[in-house]
Amino acid sequence: MNFEFPISELPAVMRGPRVERRRALVGGSAFWGTLIEEGADAGRLQLDDGRVLDAQALSYLPPVNPSKIIAVHISYSSRSYETRQKPKPTESPTYFTKPPTSLNGHGGQILKPADCQYLNYEGEYAVVIGKTCRNVTPDEAWDYIEGFCPALDMGLQNFRDTDQGSMLRVKGADTLLPIGPGLVRGVNLFEQTLRTYVNGLVVQEAHIGEETIWGPHYVIADLARHITLVAGDVILMGTPCHSRSVDPGDVVECEITGIGRVAGTVVEIAAPRASALGVGHQPTDTAEVRRVALGFDERVPDRFKQNLAEARKNKRG
Repeated sequence: MNFEFPISELPAVMRGPRVERRRALVGGSAFWGTLIEEGADAGRLQLDDGRVLDAQALSYLPPVNPSKIIAVHISYSSRSYETRQKPKPTESPTYFTKPPTSLNGHGGQILKPADCQYLNYEGEYAVVIGKTCRNVTPDEAWDYIEGFCPALDMGLQNFRDTDQGSMLRVKGADTLLPIGPGLVRGVNLFEQTLRTYVNGLVVQEAHIGEETIWGPHYVIADLARHITLVAGDVILMGTPCHSRSVDPGDVVECEITGIGRVAGTVVEIAAPRASALGVGHQPTDTAEVRRVALGFDERVPDRFKQNLAEARKNKRG
């Protein structure tokens, strides 16, 4: 691992045994439970009240309750090569925030307003803070991590022209952060592979340990210099190359080996009523919007482009 502050000893949060916590809707109420890893009930969810249920049959809520969600702009070398043509995008990481109302559960609907043309996927892993964290070193930061989740950092790119600095509407609209289904610890994150799927075909892939520019320990130490992180806060750790737009009916998934797989289905909704009255900056389709929404196909592996084209045909079929 060639990123800043390499680790000499595997942190406790990445040492086994694997533990996955999920929050499910059962009988109209939310319950926490732990995924059973071994034995006859392996793969089932044991609720904290003792009931054991079929994990595949449950509806899941986000396994986090953050006061804030902070996202790294670029932290994978392939993404930096695609967008900046260099292995490191900036000297140090840069960030934006998403409101907690952008959270979405596994299997939920990802809403695409009818007046927005480009809704891009970005498969990521999320780091969840376990206790109050302020003024720590990178080595100390590991002790403040509760676990990791797969996440989809979706983006309405048609607001790039007005919100590029803050990313507020680009990344902050309702439903644009499917996360879960569980919060996992006890897995070596840097040995895992991240994959994003559209309609079952791989459109992003990266070995986390090989492509990471800044690890979560570096990012936490950087943020906590000035911002107090509290239990439940979420940090999104960026996406590899080939973020592209998807359409209503597309099923988007992010899988992290050893950790889990989160899914969402893109659904079109009517344009906001205030937009029809000319309120606020309207979605645009400019060169800058297309630069991000459509990416640079000449700088990504051919298989991702081919799979995305096939995924679009699959949906139409």
